[in-house]
Amino acid sequence: MLNASYLTKYMSPEFETMLVAGEREDHEKDAGFVTDSLGIQPVFISNMSRSINLRKDYDSYKQLQKLIGQFKPDIVHTHAAKPGALGRLAAKSMNVPVVVHTFHGHVFHSYFNSIKNNVFINIERYLGRKSDAIIAISNEQKNELVNKFKIAPENKFRIIPLGLDLDKFQADQENKRKKFRAEFNIGDDEIVITITGRLVPVKNHDLFLKAIRFLKENTATRFKAFIVGDGETRNELEQKASGYGIKFSDEKSNEHPHELVFTSWRKDIDYINAGSDIIALTSLNEGTPVSLIEAQAAGKPVISTRVGGIETVVNENITGLLSDIDDEQQFCRNLLSLVNDHELRKRLSGSGVQHVIEKFSYQRLVKDMSKLYNELLDSRKNV
Repeated sequence: MLNASYLTKYMSPEFETMLVAGEREDHEKDAGFVTDSLGIQPVFISNMSRSINLRKDYDSYKQLQKLIGQFKPDIVHTHAAKPGALGRLAAKSMNVPVVVHTFHGHVFHSYFNSIKNNVFINIERYLGRKSDAIIAISNEQKNELVNKFKIAPENKFRIIPLGLDLDKFQADQENKRKKFRAEFNIGDDEIVITITGRLVPVKNHDLFLKAIRFLKENTATRFKAFIVGDGETRNELEQKASGYGIKFSDEKSNEHPHELVFTSWRKDIDYINAGSDIIALTSLNEGTPVSLIEAQAAGKPVISTRVGGIETVVNENITGLLSDIDDEQQFCRNLLSLVNDHELRKRLSGSGVQHVIEKFSYQRLVKDMSKLYNELLDSRKNV
């Protein structure tokens, strides 16, 4: 939603834009504050959601057809799996000149069983034939989509990294840090470790909990961990935390005396990052993780599993520490090193800001996308 919102806002006035969005599922974060802050009013397709429902999906397809017929776009650019499928099918049925899709991640492993994975791969191969260009957000992702899953020929792909508004993560950090830490009664000597994202199986928060348990058993340094986000595995994770001997509070608590806090969704990620000392990610599958980009923009060291496009975002041993997805002990040891070693945290935090500003600003995104749009439109004129 972030990238689509920034493109809607900043591709204008060169391009007249319209943002179309589906409905939010109960466990998902409400992104309305993003569009509100940018002065954008999306058009909502009421029945379009992540979950598969043939009746609702067909209704969404017909709504998209009607909308395309009214707006008459020269380009339809889709993002994510469900809107990508319905949007591209509707665009092609309405003879839209240029159809583009961005893969922010994919669901070809770590989400479903092998039968479902093969179904989704074949659907995307079909949709790839309906696309004039496909955008991967990292070279690693492109290679996986082209060579492993064979979604489309390599010449159909373009690599355009994410673009975000990163300025707020550098502004007024000292005051933001004080405010966040005061809210949760965090001492000056406590190290704050934060993981942000949907609470779903692919995000692998169980590894984060195991690492917190490892810290409890192996360090005398005071720390407090935060799980920011919500989703279908929330209850399971709370039960696992209790099983691991990790005491926790939640967003309804007035006091937070324990080593773990479940905050649910928060809009003030810039405050959270300012108040944190280490930002973690434990995913089994990722495209380009926004949370790690924002962490480095705030000058925070990161710790992550080595999956998907992570190595495009994190310079290993320069801005963060990485471990293989099947090496739980290395992840735990990396976190222990960061918690215990102030100089290591300081060294890793010093190089991330300029790296992500140059690579992941929305200004760069808009420039890259404008170039691609004009290239595709020019090619249509010559047909």
